[in-house]
Amino acid sequence: MLRYHRQMAFGEIGLAGRRSIAAASALVVGVGGLGSWVAELLARSGVGRLVIADDDNVDITNIHRQALYAQPSASAGEAKVLAAHRRLAEINSDVLIETHQLRVGADNIAELADGTDLMIDGTDNFHTRFIMNDFSVKHSLPWIFAGVVSAEAQMMPVMPSKTACLRCVLSEPPPVCADPTCRQAGVLGPAVAAIASMQAVEAIKILSGRIDAVCPHLTKIDFWTNTIQRLSTAKSPDCPCCGWRHFDYLEG
Repeated sequence: MLRYHRQMAFGEIGLAGRRSIAAASALVVGVGGLGSWVAELLARSGVGRLVIADDDNVDITNIHRQALYAQPSASAGEAKVLAAHRRLAEINSDVLIETHQLRVGADNIAELADGTDLMIDGTDNFHTRFIMNDFSVKHSLPWIFAGVVSAEAQMMPVMPSKTACLRCVLSEPPPVCADPTCRQAGVLGPAVAAIASMQAVEAIKILSGRIDAVCPHLTKIDFWTNTIQRLSTAKSPDCPCCGWRHFDYLEG
């Protein structure tokens, strides 16, 4: 328990929260910019089981903003899940790391999420996020949405039946032409780490049993101008997902 002394000394977690974290399981969908940082922070926090899924390989352009990876993995074009597993095991050998080298979709999310207490968004596209949102609402499994492009980032926990879901805020994915990627618009590395850290904090709240402390709002931050917005979100009775319970992305 010495490893987690400082964690338990934080009164909001304590021994009971520590035990909950140790017994918890989380699915990290994508271990790129966001997911790699979140996976590392949760491993350091002693989450009992981490399931990580990604179909990509390490590239030299990843290194400036993605935790877990180093130049040798980029030079070899190593699978991200393999490089991530090795590094996470070095960080905390007590955490069970389960890896899947695949793209998460409607056909496999149920198997990946089986037995987990939480899903965390480490993706780079809204289609996958909408699949996660559908699954979350349908199966009452919390998830934490986040995204970052340039220096602008946003994050929102989704607690089914308690908070708004992603489709309450955004009924449909933005058109591809209106959804620039990091490849097109660039990205500030520290902005990725910062918003991923916020995801990890919300994850620890959930996994430690402190649901009451979870932020129910959409947080938007421009890290270049130091502008922070917290946008109130409310469940919409006309939401096609949590209102009408139409799971188009999961079932389509």
